[in-house]
Amino acid sequence: MNRQAQTVVLFLTGGALLHAGFTDLYLRYVKAGLRPLLIGAGIVLIAAAVATLWYERRARQQERQAEPPAHADESHPHREPRVSWLLVLPLLALVLVAPPAAGSYTAMRTGTALQEQPWGYPKLPADGTLRLSVADYAGRAVYDKGRALAGRPLKVTGFLAFDDSGKPYLVRMALNCCAADAQPVKIALTGELPVVLQPDTWIEVTGTYTPQRTEDPLNGTAVPYLRVTTTKPVKAPQDPYDEAWNG
Repeated sequence: MNRQAQTVVLFLTGGALLHAGFTDLYLRYVKAGLRPLLIGAGIVLIAAAVATLWYERRARQQERQAEPPAHADESHPHREPRVSWLLVLPLLALVLVAPPAAGSYTAMRTGTALQEQPWGYPKLPADGTLRLSVADYAGRAVYDKGRALAGRPLKVTGFLAFDDSGKPYLVRMALNCCAADAQPVKIALTGELPVVLQPDTWIEVTGTYTPQRTEDPLNGTAVPYLRVTTTKPVKAPQDPYDEAWNG
């Protein structure tokens, strides 16, 4: 690939990073906290592409001034194969096609990320329905024995996944850094469940704490149950991932 093609690829890479960073597309690749770094990387790459193009044109002008006139019978310089421009196709795909977030297929082939006991938990409101993340409910149910949850109405949102026996789970994928390291946090569901449930459907579950548990066969980690009273379908959230469970 010649210098001109390299510059174009560099510019398109920077543009793709800026496009992802200034829209919600970046949430399909990295966690929300990395947005400034993504935008900064895009700016640096575009600046490098512009600088490379400027230096290349300046070098060509200097060469033309220094070289004697070329004879008509001299051969043209060798050109790189045009197939090298196909390298820009993955960059166009990054801009035009947003990949789906990791879902039930990945979740049920990876052990739950709830593995370390935390030092403590933030205090919950004294009254009313508790809105908890999947990771917050799972951690409190397993490690805090549900002390702050017992007898309280709960609302938890996630997507549905099923194991090989058809048992339903409410899941949210958690990130350490990027989508490549996403791990599921799982809650097993029991109680009043709809007859027809589809994997990867996002639902809001209203229910109550139960001390019942199961074990994730993939890594032996405890998975708590949630006793369901009602469910309703919801739209997938703008950010489909949660922060990783750090304990």
